[in-house]
Amino acid sequence: MVTNGWRHAGKFVRSLRGTEEIGWLTDLEPMWAEAYADWDEADAEPAAARSLLISLEADAGVVYLDPGDVDERGEWAAYDVFSWTAMGPDRHGSFYEKMYDFYAGFHALDRPLCETQREWDAKVEDARVASLRGEVDRPLSVFAQAKRFGRDRASFLDFQMRTLLREEDDDPFYRLLASNDTRSWTLDEDLFAAQVLPLLFARHERARRFGSGSLLQFLRDRGPQRIRHLIDSHQVERKDPGFRLCFGNRDFDVAAHAALDAGEDAWPRLLGALVHWRPLHGDHVAPIALLADPRAARLITPERGRELLASSRG
Repeated sequence: MVTNGWRHAGKFVRSLRGTEEIGWLTDLEPMWAEAYADWDEADAEPAAARSLLISLEADAGVVYLDPGDVDERGEWAAYDVFSWTAMGPDRHGSFYEKMYDFYAGFHALDRPLCETQREWDAKVEDARVASLRGEVDRPLSVFAQAKRFGRDRASFLDFQMRTLLREEDDDPFYRLLASNDTRSWTLDEDLFAAQVLPLLFARHERARRFGSGSLLQFLRDRGPQRIRHLIDSHQVERKDPGFRLCFGNRDFDVAAHAALDAGEDAWPRLLGALVHWRPLHGDHVAPIALLADPRAARLITPERGRELLASSRG
């Protein structure tokens, strides 16, 4: 990728410098070089001290290239840093990768209705179907890329798969349920109540024991009214003496509960119960409510979670 100046390079970068305007960060913006002089603790010379400034106008930030960090293709690492993020420099392997990140960020923030978004939605749907066939890594890769472009459905599908891989991440729900951002997709409330809420209640109990906060508490305090209503309704159900967690469709629920009651044979029987599992909705790809049961949570290691995901489902 070649440029001689670039207007609107990113959402927060109004323009890049032309070839006659670039120069060393220490010469053109010494304040930035000094501010991050101690950021690279493992490097004898901080990247900011030796880098070439390529941004001309940015929102309280700079973009620069590091000639001391070169890959096998001869590409210099590219960084951006903005003071208002309260984070350090964000590294990418090349100028191309940095610009691609800006491009994805534009779509994630502005959510334009365009062919790019339709292409990503089609890729997400293909990855969803592949996940149900038992593919794991390719769908995860597609979802991760689609999330960068602001495809909210990908965030929820990714969340389900990573939950079974025992990678806890509540982040999608902060934006999907608690923010006023423009959304590219709407989470089905029945699916949320049936599969996500039991999981959030279990995580809340664990967080409470350690005296830390939880997403459930955040949604109770700051979530939209409809979500608070779902939480309250689920809490009432849990107080019923006959309450029992429901893991999904009836046949799977019966088989999964029988498996968890089977003692030493619990894991093979739980894996076998998956043949009965059916998605409750078009956005349902994994039986994540299982993890709300302490017995299943102990059984399903990351390796076993991958085994579940690698099984054809539905």
